[in-house]
Formats: sequence, structure tokens, C-alpha cells
Amino acid sequence: VIESIYTLLLAKVGKTSLIMSLVSEEFPDEVPLRAEEITIPADVTPERVPTHIVDYSEAEQSEEQLYQEISKANVICIVYSVNSKKSIEKVTSHWIPLINDRTDKDSRVPLILVGNKSDLVEHSSMETILPIMNQFQDIETCVECSAKNLKNISELFYYAQKAVLHPTGPLYCPEEKELKLSCIKALTRIFKITDLDNDGILNDNELNFFQRTCFNTPLAPQALEDVKNVVRRNMADGVKDNGLTLKGFLFLHTLFIQRGRHETTWTVLRRFGYDDDLELTQEYLFPIIKIPPDCTTELNHNAYLFLQSVFDKHDKDRDCALSPEEVKDLFKVFPYMPWGPDVNNTVCTNDKGWITYQGYLSQWTLTTYLDVQRSLEYLGYLGYSIVYEQESQAAAITVTRSKRIDLQKKQTQRSVFRCNVFGAAGSGKSGFLQAFLGRNLQVSDSNNSKTPCFSYYAISTTYVYGQEKYLLVRSEELACDVVCLVYDVNDPRSFEYCAKVYKQYFIDSKTPCVVIAAKSDLHEVRQHYSLSPHDFCRKHKLHPPQSFTCNTTTVPTKDLYTRLTTMAMYPHMAQADLKNSTFWLRASLGATVCAVLGFAMYRALLKQR
Repeated sequence: VIESIYTLLLAKVGKTSLIMSLVSEEFPDEVPLRAEEITIPADVTPERVPTHIVDYSEAEQSEEQLYQEISKANVICIVYSVNSKKSIEKVTSHWIPLINDRTDKDSRVPLILVGNKSDLVEHSSMETILPIMNQFQDIETCVECSAKNLKNISELFYYAQKAVLHPTGPLYCPEEKELKLSCIKALTRIFKITDLDNDGILNDNELNFFQRTCFNTPLAPQALEDVKNVVRRNMADGVKDNGLTLKGFLFLHTLFIQRGRHETTWTVLRRFGYDDDLELTQEYLFPIIKIPPDCTTELNHNAYLFLQSVFDKHDKDRDCALSPEEVKDLFKVFPYMPWGPDVNNTVCTNDKGWITYQGYLSQWTLTTYLDVQRSLEYLGYLGYSIVYEQESQAAAITVTRSKRIDLQKKQTQRSVFRCNVFGAAGSGKSGFLQAFLGRNLQVSDSNNSKTPCFSYYAISTTYVYGQEKYLLVRSEELACDVVCLVYDVNDPRSFEYCAKVYKQYFIDSKTPCVVIAAKSDLHEVRQHYSLSPHDFCRKHKLHPPQSFTCNTTTVPTKDLYTRLTTMAMYPHMAQADLKNSTFWLRASLGATVCAVLGFAMYRALLKQR
């Protein structure tokens, strides 16, 4: 809502007559020194916005009152008389400096120059006014009018509204006659989101998608051709393969602004989440989502489909992995690079160290689970709500029910589970995390030598009863769905740490615990603890220690991680059925088959595309 349009006028230039002529639609016989404050209802204005108009009179009001009015104004109309050179000079010598002194440089109020009494002269004042407009960037436009014959009265207040709703300043530099860098940056992001196949060209389908998204109506085939022909006539590389290039897209918006159609560009910008300063709004990036205690956040089916399409359009070589260049291209719509080098040690990569399709989805799953606000922000940059025509990217998130209810009902609909790993320094925790990503000791050491960036997390998929689930493995943190207590079989002091952690934090907990006998390829020594690991597990009704080593010549098996996921899914069975070896067999049955099928299905989808 525009709170007020202020007319700061000089004496005897007809400023009060303008207001009265607008209200009564006729020239007043008697004009007071100052018109009463009025509000024009929304339903009688072209922009459908209520407009509050305040008149200022030097004769009746003090300078302090004037300063207060300036501080509240959304737009200021400075009126001069077209037949008075002195009143025109006072615009630059008095009024504009006074307004600028009373407003913050970074949030200047837009100004409208109003040339009144055009009925008294046959010539226009525009030749005199244009240099003033070029000198002061805060001046949005100039309009000549006449209160006596009602010429351009309604237009004056329409331009005043437009100056607030669709300002030129953030978009365009009149001196250079080109878009400002912040506007180019915003429109480039919009172009990349709309370019659904990422070929650098907006084809007819993509142009119609853009048109429907912003203006709720498609363009007729001839209208599409007309748009492209306008671009062709003005620039050589604006149209390519009968589609609009980024240069052509930017040219069109430059043309809109130059022809006074700022509202077209502003409609586009605001549809894609931008505010008046061309920053994405907090409401757009961080829509409200309520997460009750003991609940977790996951991506839903549509979100995964969207992220798959984003991956697909950037995986140019179709190798089911993102090269560093492809990752950089994917994140060009972000104001910063969201993924650091630690991601490569968090998710699955190929033999070149590039993030695979599965690793890519895993990282998104991890972000959503740990920091849903960040996930919403990232989906906002990618334009999820726009491409999928949702109210906000909150529609991409599933909030799971309380874990307490899952325990009561002895079943869960969750797809992401958290396993926290505890162990003394050197016990093999990092190797355990990296093995989950399919890396043996040799590969893990090689990766660390190339990119020595430690990650506290490892996330990948497992299959339980044929269902794909994500297991998030984290070192040294309490809140989780399943606990791993890792000790080094070759270090006699290693198990004591695990025993202390269990007795301090988990002995009375309902969280399932598994003891991992790591580095099982080495000679097993007697642990310096009152009970052996096997006896400790027997005493506390835990499953016997699980042997593990990542010092293999092949890819480490995922069987142990499938067991952990199963325990996380069915914690009520951890103390009973999980000791049964046939349960483990049933739980992991089909894991390898499902993994192979999942990868094959993705390749098949790529071939279809």
C-alpha cells in the first residue's frame, strides 16, 4: 500500500488546484492555501492501490512539519509552472537539495516533476526539464498538465503510483542507457531457471512457460514470432536456433524499460522472489514451516523429481556424475557456492572424485535433515516453487511424525535415519564413515591426499526389505536413531572408551547400539577392560561385536550399514529379533539387487530423455 503521495509545490503554481481538480473533476472557483488530506480508493486507480495525498503549504506549515512529511512520503511530486522560469530554477536550487538532505542516500524517495498551467503556453518545458532529469537520478519522470482543463491530472497520480510500485532506479541507468548490474544478475538467474534444458536458449515451450508463470497466459505462436523478430532486428545474437538467447532476453527488458513499461520487468522480478532492492525476499527464501519437537524433515517425492531434473540438465556428458564445471554451472543461480570440498568426503563420488547422481541426492537429503531452512533457501535459488507451480518451496518438505509415536506404533514412514559413531582417537571411525561411501582404505587415503578436507558426516542409501532408505552416519553426537561404538581390535585401550560412552549415555536409552570391532584384518589383542567386548555385549544384551575392516582390495560391503538402518527402523526389535541371524538375512535381502536396479533405472530415464 502506498501510504502517501506528497505534493511539495511552490507558491502560486497551482499545486492545490491539481488536487482539487482530481477530486471534483472540475477546476475550482476558489482555491484554499492548502487542500485537505485525501485518500483515493484502490478501485478508482489504475494500479488498484489506495493513494493518500498530502498537500504542503509554505504559508500555513513550518519547515519542521515539512521534514516530517518528507520522512513519511513514498513519492514526492514537485510542481512548477511551465510559464515561470523562476519556478523551474527553484526545483534544482531549493526543493531537490532540501529533499535529499532529509532522506537517506541509499533509500531516496522517487520524485515526479509536474509542469502545471500547460494551458497558458503553446510550447513545452521538456527541453528545459530533460537536463534536470539527467542530472538527478531520483527523478522518475516528468509530466505536463493543466488543472484548469484537467489535462493529464489522472496521469500525474498514476505516474506517482508507478514510481513507487515500479521504480526505474534499481533497474536502469539512463546515462548509460543500459540495465544495472544487479538487474542483469537477477534476470540472468530467471533466464537460467526458465531454460529448463540448460541449452542457453529459451525455445517456444520455455518462453510460454515463462509467460504463463509471470502473466498467467501463454503467447500465441504469432506473438512469439513477433517478439523474436523485434530482437532479430535490433541485435545479431539475440536469437539462435529460433530461440531467445540470454542477450536477447536482457535486450527485451531493456526495451520494456526504455518504452516506459517498467511494470513488465517488475512483474517478472517479483514473481521470481525479488524485492524493490533486487534482493530475494526473506518470505521467498524462508517460507514458514512448523517442525514439532522430535520430528525430522525430509524431501518428498516431487522434490526428488525436481532435483533429478536439475541434475539431468547439468549432467551434459550423461556420465551420471557432476564434474567441477557442471557443479559450478548448476550453482550459478546461487549468490555463493553452497557446497565446499567436504562434500566429496560426505557423499559417493566416482573414480574421478566427481559427485555421482546418488551422492548429489544424498547431499540434498543431508541438508534437509540437518538444516531445513538452508534447504528451503537452496530450493528457492533453484526456483522450485516456480517450476513446480507451488505456493512456496515448503511444499517440497515432509515433516515426519514424532519418533515417540513411531515407537508406540512400532513402525515408521521415515526415509532418513541417523547413526552416530563413537570411538577413541585412531579407532577407525573415519574409515567406517568412508567405507559407507564405497571407499576402501587405499581410496580413502588417496582422496585425502588430493583434497584433505575432513567431513563429520557420511550419507548414502541402504535397502531394507527392498525399500530405499538414507542412512546418515555422524561421528560423536548423542541425538540419533542408532549408535555405533567403534574400537580398534589391535589397540588394547580402545574398547574402554566405548564401554564408558555406553554406560554414561545409552545404558538406559531406547536407542539401539552396535559394537564394531574395527580393523579386523589386524591381530586381535586382549582389551584392558574388566570385561571382554563379547562379555560386555552379552551382559548388556547387545548384539555381539561386528567385525569390520576397510583395508580391502575391493569396495567395502554395505551389509553392516543395512543392519544399522534396520535397527534404526525397528528399534523395538533391537534387543530381541536382531540377535537372530535370519533377521539380518531378511533385512539385507535384495539390497544389492535394489541398488543395481536403481542405478539401471536412472540410466534408462536418461536414455528416454
